[in-house]
Amino acid sequence: MSLLRACTFAKCFSRRSLLEKCALGQSFADYCRLCVSARNGAVRWISETPLHLQRRNVLSVFPKSDDAKKRVLEQSQLLDVLEARIQQLQSDVVLDVQHAKVQFVKVPSCRRGVSSGRIPTRGSLLEKTDIPKSGPSKGAYKSHPSRWMEKLFQEKKTKLRKLLHVQLNFQKSAEVLTVKPKGNKSSLKAASTTHKTISSASERKRSGKKVSDEICAALSAPTTVSLVTAEKTATTSKASKWKGSKQKSSNKDGKAETSIDSEATKMDLAEIEELHKRLNQRVPHWTVQDKPEISQDGTGSPCGDTHLSILAYLEACVFIGDIERSQNFLLSQHRVVSRRKHLTTDVYNIMMRVWAKKGTLHQVGRIFILLEEAGLKPNLGSYCAALECMGRNPNCFPNTILRCLKQMEEDGLSIDDLFSQCVFQHDERDLLLKAIHIIKPDYQPNLSLQTNQHYSPLVKDFYTQRENHSFPKLDFTQEDLQERFKRQLGVEEACTITIDSVEAVKPITADIAKMRALLAEQQAQWQKVLLQALGESKMILAKSNTKDHRLNLYPYLCLLEDREYVDIMIQSVSNLPPTGQSLRTLAKDLGNRVYTKYCVQQKHQNHTVEKLQTIYNAYTDLLAKDTKVCNVLPREQWCQLEVEQGIGPLLQGDKSSWPLIVTLDLGIYLVDLMVKNLKINSDILKPATGRKLIPILYHMYTFRSTQQIGFIKPHPILSQMQQGAMETKLTFDSYVMPMLCPPVPWTTVKFGAYLLTPTKLMRTIDGATHHKLLLEKCQNLHAVFDSLNQLGNCAWKINKPILDIIISIFNDRGSDKLDIPPPLSEAPKVPHFNPHDPAYTASEKANMKRQVISAKKKFNEMHSLRMDALYKLSIAHHMRDEIFWFPHNMDFRGRTYPCPPYFNHLGSDMTRAMLLFTEGKPLGPKGLDWLKIHLVNLTGLKKKSSLQGRLDYGNSILEDILDSAENPLNGKKWWMDADEPWQALACCMEIANAIRSPDPTQYISHFPIHQDGSCNGLQHYAALGRDVIGATSVNLMPCEVPQDVYSGVAQQVEEFRARDAANDTKIAQVLKGFINRKVVKQTVMTVVYGVTRYGGRLQIEKRLKETDDFPKDYVWEASHYLVRLVFSGLKEMFTGTREIQDWLTESARLISKSGHSVEWVTPLGLPIIQPYHRTRSKVVRNKMQNINLQITHDAKERPDTVKQKNAFPPNFIHSLDSTHMMLTSLHCHSAGLTFVSVHDCFWTHALTVDTMNKICREQFVALHSQPILQDLSNFMLQKYCAGLLTDSTGKKSKEYKKLMLLLTKVPETGDFDLHQVKESTYFFS
Repeated sequence: MSLLRACTFAKCFSRRSLLEKCALGQSFADYCRLCVSARNGAVRWISETPLHLQRRNVLSVFPKSDDAKKRVLEQSQLLDVLEARIQQLQSDVVLDVQHAKVQFVKVPSCRRGVSSGRIPTRGSLLEKTDIPKSGPSKGAYKSHPSRWMEKLFQEKKTKLRKLLHVQLNFQKSAEVLTVKPKGNKSSLKAASTTHKTISSASERKRSGKKVSDEICAALSAPTTVSLVTAEKTATTSKASKWKGSKQKSSNKDGKAETSIDSEATKMDLAEIEELHKRLNQRVPHWTVQDKPEISQDGTGSPCGDTHLSILAYLEACVFIGDIERSQNFLLSQHRVVSRRKHLTTDVYNIMMRVWAKKGTLHQVGRIFILLEEAGLKPNLGSYCAALECMGRNPNCFPNTILRCLKQMEEDGLSIDDLFSQCVFQHDERDLLLKAIHIIKPDYQPNLSLQTNQHYSPLVKDFYTQRENHSFPKLDFTQEDLQERFKRQLGVEEACTITIDSVEAVKPITADIAKMRALLAEQQAQWQKVLLQALGESKMILAKSNTKDHRLNLYPYLCLLEDREYVDIMIQSVSNLPPTGQSLRTLAKDLGNRVYTKYCVQQKHQNHTVEKLQTIYNAYTDLLAKDTKVCNVLPREQWCQLEVEQGIGPLLQGDKSSWPLIVTLDLGIYLVDLMVKNLKINSDILKPATGRKLIPILYHMYTFRSTQQIGFIKPHPILSQMQQGAMETKLTFDSYVMPMLCPPVPWTTVKFGAYLLTPTKLMRTIDGATHHKLLLEKCQNLHAVFDSLNQLGNCAWKINKPILDIIISIFNDRGSDKLDIPPPLSEAPKVPHFNPHDPAYTASEKANMKRQVISAKKKFNEMHSLRMDALYKLSIAHHMRDEIFWFPHNMDFRGRTYPCPPYFNHLGSDMTRAMLLFTEGKPLGPKGLDWLKIHLVNLTGLKKKSSLQGRLDYGNSILEDILDSAENPLNGKKWWMDADEPWQALACCMEIANAIRSPDPTQYISHFPIHQDGSCNGLQHYAALGRDVIGATSVNLMPCEVPQDVYSGVAQQVEEFRARDAANDTKIAQVLKGFINRKVVKQTVMTVVYGVTRYGGRLQIEKRLKETDDFPKDYVWEASHYLVRLVFSGLKEMFTGTREIQDWLTESARLISKSGHSVEWVTPLGLPIIQPYHRTRSKVVRNKMQNINLQITHDAKERPDTVKQKNAFPPNFIHSLDSTHMMLTSLHCHSAGLTFVSVHDCFWTHALTVDTMNKICREQFVALHSQPILQDLSNFMLQKYCAGLLTDSTGKKSKEYKKLMLLLTKVPETGDFDLHQVKESTYFFS
């Protein structure tokens, strides 16, 4: 029996008594070999010995060595220091050695008694009362004044100074912390307590026993004497020891008070009162109630790469059933104090759930003890595992369950929380309920949906007043949707899908057949070789020490069958381009494929697939056309079905995502296997005498810019074989393809979109975790979820005539004019020359090298574009007879995107032209007119004309429209000159079909009509500032014809130029006649998104170079001159815009300088934080190659001030345009419209364009009727300035004061009447 079990047999199991004051049992129970030899005798010895003797006796199991004594003395000294800050630091040392008396004793052979003699000589027993601070005695170790002591005393003085500052200046404020007179220890302790404070002994006694004690008590009956008296004595001695030093420190700081007070009084009192009034006033719901808290330094919740790696490693070990490895690894991390900072309660919960599955209650109790030793509190997952284990254990006493529930209640957790917030697998939920029923037989989980949610004012009516809502149905029967679910499930279970390529199929010649057979033979051989190599490497890794604290790839190599790893590697070889691929990219791709398969298998192992199918089949009742109509949203329906199907596992997984480091390590390991083991005969294509085996992959280094990177390149023989085989198949990961059934609705930040494939709600940089933390702590994201679900539920189909025309041109040398990339046969030939040939001069060699580099660059670009088009066209061809859906997620600003990366409606003109709505609607009385107006918009010819003018032009070219539809490639080819030629051609065909129909008003149209915002970023700025001139320029004001902001800026710049030219400015005279809309458009369009003068100058320089007649000698000077005029013109036209932009920029600069990332919340409650931090390098060390990662998202690094301030204005505007889009999508959904968006371009049927336009304008007005800038100011004052006066001194205080003053001075607004937007025809047109 272990030393731990001996301790747990004691009656008083409170960690606040024996296990806390004598924290030695567990510390050595699981990993100290010496304890094993002392088990039998130590059990009875410890349980029958008083506490003060137990402290001495336990040390007898240590060898009497100088190193051991020195280590204990050092730990004792450190403990003294930590006790001085008992309310600030957590004591997590392995040995809880008390400073009162520590005795080293010899271990008697009988292990019964001990010698109590005090002999202060080396090699004898040594008793230590206090570690001497000066003058070492004979036989004792030297003890010098600790730097820790000095540092702590200095910190304590600083803290006291701040507290006194608060007392003197803010004692009348009820909101500000008050401090009792100095010398009062209790007041100082309360004031300095932080979230890391550990409880005092008296507090521990009051709170009762811990769950770990109760679990252990359930396993034993022996009793011991009470140790309360000993605890009180020890606590009193410690408190008295430090009381005097604190008072002394307070007295020493008397002079500091005066200086701080005088410095603080420099701030104007009226100003202070105003700022504090702002800070203490009620802030709108979306800035406070939904405001998530996140630790800027990342200490509140460790979520760095190391922490995530530990989680992933333990989960992998548990998945493969290697419990011993996972337990030993956890103990190895827990044993060393410095590693505990990476451990959280969730890490310990992994092992707790393992033991709960086995019903071993004493092991669960041990994990609870480990938790407390690490200074962590049990959470819902911990109690869930403990109660599940009790439910599995038929011999568990009811009192044990009762005490566990009471302890959970004391921690502020309820039983309902267990069922509403915990993630269950297998039968966990049923066993948890079984344990609770032992105590509360009538209890039933309260899992009803919350109906009293606090909604933003923008969507409150949408959710609470549904009488007039008409949610659309899909044009499918329930049986059809259920069948589509099965097909999609099969695709995702396979993780990959193979489709036909659209490249022209050439006749299979003898050479092609031979090459295909040869390649297939080699692939079969490579599979055998890789299987053997992988098996051997796993055997080597499996023999590694399972008690080692270092991470090992072995568990990750056992997650799948060996053949699955081999298939992934062989597939990567087939997809490798002839030019090669960077090692990092290849490794990341391999690691991600393994992770995806692992996630799918996890869901099978947890039996969630069966439950998913049950719920989805019921969910189709909401979507199918042959079921009753109801006013329930998809998210609400799914949540209700999950509540009704409460039995069994939850669909929302709780597994951690792999950090980039793990993905790269695993990927590099697989690449290394391929490089070392995949070989081919050198004479496989051309027989030769010197046959030998050569690798098919080479690891080499190349330069990209100034960085040297690792590169994996195929051997030319392999590339030649692949090209000769002319394979007509393409293999993709399943998530690349559109879905064959409606996506799973987003219900939480972790669940939605695909059926099995893991998908992030918010796209982030690999390794960034602060967005995830913010989302998980956000209480209400229903409007965001519902908008994403609405966009994802739009069904699509392929426009077959357009697809066939594009494929024919694609296979016929492509077309630069129509943006169809040509085949690689059209690429320029790379010139060959011998650089050592003396016939070439140095200049000729340099010129030849430049030509080679240029040709290779052109070849790579053409290959990339060609493959991109091939993928898009092949996917479209594969889906030509299918109905499909695009699941959606968003970026960190809230902008939405389809999840499939290649083929979607956010793509190029070619891709958009191939897409049609599955649902068709009659054109109605105005539908045909909207088709014609849309066509004219696509040509880009009548941007300044009214809608009637565009319609008239459309009618005037009707002959060209019909000719384009009938003879797109052999007629007049009018459509080819449009700005968007492929979409124009598709629109021509739709108009022709409508005109030829018997009744155009009844023609069923599937064609999407677009309504695009007029410089949407400036529209939001003009609305924020109520700027009349700016609002007029971007069509917020009703006008007869659309206003062109670009032409307006060009006209303003021309006026400035003419004035300067009259004053004999040379460059102004040179620019006469060259200033037009095209020159200034890009700069005007991007200035709202943060373009600098430098970036604007480059844009204008490019436009001037494209102007043939402009003298090239003046390009540089002219671009400098024009960018200044453009910014000046914008400032005059958009006065409010520049003021707001400058206010946002300066706010971000001051916030980032104070050490914080800029954070805000959208009016719909979506939390946003900018992930720009100072770059740090992290080296992923590997036997094959070290990879240097440049990490810019680490929240522990200081923010990058330049990026933070430059990015804040455009990101803030992007968050507003995404909010406007989401509001429009929700209300279009309630009106029964089909709606999708490409950011600020909204799509719907021709019949419903007018309805969508009305909703779009109403929601824009509703959005900007909110006090957006004032709310932002209040949020930032609360987030960054609350309490700053108490925490800042000197220069830092001035910066904080400057920030507070800036945030209070919100830019003033103009006189523009926002409701006029509702009457503006060209706001979106």
